Amino acid sequence: MSVHVFSNNVKVLRNRSLSLAVCSSSHYSTESSEPHVIKNPSLSQLKRGTGGRSSFNGVVATVFGATGLLGGSLINKLGKIGTQLIIPYRGDAYFIRELKLAGDLGQVLFQPYHLQDEESIRKAVKYSNVVINLVGRDWETKNFKFNDVHVEGARRIARISREMGVERLIHVSALNVDPLPAPIYLKKGSGFLASKKVGEQAVCDEFPDATIFRPSDIYGQGDRFLLMYSHAWRRSQQKVVLWKKGEQTVKQPVAVSDVAYGIVNAMLDRSTKGKIYQAVGPTPYMLSDLIDWMFAVLRRNKQFNFDYKRTGILENPQYLIKMWLTDKLCPSWPPGYVTSERFEREFVSDILDERLPTLEDLGVKLTKTEEHIPYELRFLRAFQSYMDSIGEFENPAPPPPYIASPKRTFT
Repeated sequence: MSVHVFSNNVKVLRNRSLSLAVCSSSHYSTESSEPHVIKNPSLSQLKRGTGGRSSFNGVVATVFGATGLLGGSLINKLGKIGTQLIIPYRGDAYFIRELKLAGDLGQVLFQPYHLQDEESIRKAVKYSNVVINLVGRDWETKNFKFNDVHVEGARRIARISREMGVERLIHVSALNVDPLPAPIYLKKGSGFLASKKVGEQAVCDEFPDATIFRPSDIYGQGDRFLLMYSHAWRRSQQKVVLWKKGEQTVKQPVAVSDVAYGIVNAMLDRSTKGKIYQAVGPTPYMLSDLIDWMFAVLRRNKQFNFDYKRTGILENPQYLIKMWLTDKLCPSWPPGYVTSERFEREFVSDILDERLPTLEDLGVKLTKTEEHIPYELRFLRAFQSYMDSIGEFENPAPPPPYIASPKRTFT
């Protein structure tokens, strides 16, 4: 009898033409929550379960660029709250097999795609109500230039998402974007920052309600910030080459988990539509102080005798030969990320727009940089298997914060 009643209820639910209203609220938002109307009601769109990886929270998210540093952390946090995930990928399927563990059986699905193949993108977003675009390039290759990825690729994903009826689009850009960046080493400035700015406008033209994130340098396991400075190819005769010795550059690096939490909170809060968020760490530092402290952490053991010294590009011109060789001989995967484009973008100070919100406005409790970076650098230290006693080695003092952090208002 109970089975017959349940079957009738399911038939009635499927035959209803009225829309279903589902109310949701965010723990950090002060705005009143409005009912969320599901346009095409069906059982597959309703929440089920008690929460967690084995439940469904009503969100089907397609995450482009999930194989990167930010993508791995974001996929794990989305799967933890019961999000059904569709992960487009290119290349070998073995490269993304670890992401299968982020959700329960049937929660994480993979779809091969190509950024220039519109049909594959349509298949990836067909059943999703949220699309997150993390696709980006730190250097140009013969197959993909900055404009191909950051502008045309982002425009294509935004346009197809709108045409397929996707409700939310979250696009990850970069801090300090500028259509005409001031040149430091390259004649035309950073092509990365210029293309990211044009890409933001392309996304907003195709999907006006898109939420945009502008992260600073992201650090975490396998990042391109800490590993770049600690790489042997990045150094030159035990010297780290910095533009003007890093004494005129301000950086505010952010933990990868903080950016991922911000994206998750923005996805769950519909009041974030059409807004731009700056994803930066809690404290700005002078680049010279930050690098000195990082190598002091690496030299924490007395047995590790590392002759470290900061130097300028004029005092060590052979570094220019390194960048030229890397650009010519290793264009697809540069060792130590020693490229002229990365060198240009490396010394652009992180300047915040005081009118735009940050991760703290999304309820993210920012990770303290001076407490988390030593953990990320631990595997690079000499004699890392040596278990020192408490107080045997003195911990280096953290870098002093840059108090007079400049702010600018964009027109």
